[in-house]
Amino acid sequence: MHRLALTKPDGRELILYGRQPLEPVSHVPAAGMRSPAASHLRWHPLRAEWVIYAGARQNRTFLPPADWDPLSPTVDPARTTEVPPGNWDVAVFENLFSALGDAMAPPHIDLVPTAASGGRCEVVVYTQDARGSLSSLPLERVELILEVWAERCAALARREDVRYVFVFENRGVEVGATLHHPHGQIYAYPFVPPMVERELASLTAYHQRTGRGLLEDMIAAEITADRRTLFVGEHAVAWVPICARWAYEVWVAPQRAVPTLADLDAAERADLARALHLTLRKLDALWKRPMPYVLTVHQGLAREGSEGAHVHFEIYPWLRMPDRMKFLAGSEVGTGSFTADTLPEDKAAELRAVEVPA
Repeated sequence: MHRLALTKPDGRELILYGRQPLEPVSHVPAAGMRSPAASHLRWHPLRAEWVIYAGARQNRTFLPPADWDPLSPTVDPARTTEVPPGNWDVAVFENLFSALGDAMAPPHIDLVPTAASGGRCEVVVYTQDARGSLSSLPLERVELILEVWAERCAALARREDVRYVFVFENRGVEVGATLHHPHGQIYAYPFVPPMVERELASLTAYHQRTGRGLLEDMIAAEITADRRTLFVGEHAVAWVPICARWAYEVWVAPQRAVPTLADLDAAERADLARALHLTLRKLDALWKRPMPYVLTVHQGLAREGSEGAHVHFEIYPWLRMPDRMKFLAGSEVGTGSFTADTLPEDKAAELRAVEVPA
């Protein structure tokens, strides 16, 4: 993998990646100038968790006109985008409208504790082509994207103001994507998000109690049962989890319990890319067009020990089909307790029946 690190006019970092040596860049563009950060954290006493306040994000780019794509290479110097022309394959840059990254002292509030937001938000552009999606890219590009994710996660994890690095993609306006160009994001949090904290606590407790990995045991059981698996490779597996909350929810993981993307070896990363690629193509084939989804990467803590942690993808499709709709109910929004409208076995059977070219 080749990389070229650059600096935007407003000081933001831009890194270009490719499988071939990268051409020099004569001009580093920016879609706008970063405003002074104005985010901070406030403690929620009842939920016992931090809430990020980032009012400047109200001004972020929202579904721009078709003739201007801020994630496509700049072709008109008078109308710059975030990335330059060239022979690069994947680009990563600091988000212009970041929710994190303000190291300034937070406002003082008498009623609750506050803290600087710290951390960093990055955008990962999967391709120069604005059409298509992660599922329609060649498998070799998906492998490269996993390698880029791993490198960026490792780099962000070394920061003193980061405790957890979270990779995710919102695909489709239905799940809040504001740009159509194929891309994902990385949030480097200065705290451990509450759902992650609960998940890691469960993994740690199981490992301490049994000496084994919880997700490892779940994967072994799924492979043996062979009812919900979608892909079983030498190093990776994709399956509809027995505890799925969303219809067509799929998890993708290496069979070996490695805590982070950066801990995968080359063979594991390649097999994981195959499993992820196949899963996304099955979802699209079932939907007969790109299925809206939220894709997330769950992994161990940035610099602290995460006993039992097992990096994996969780994909939550967002459906608008009349007989398969799922909206968050008031009870789910208010309590976080889901009521599943479908059985994992039924949805796994549908996906297993979907044939996609190898």
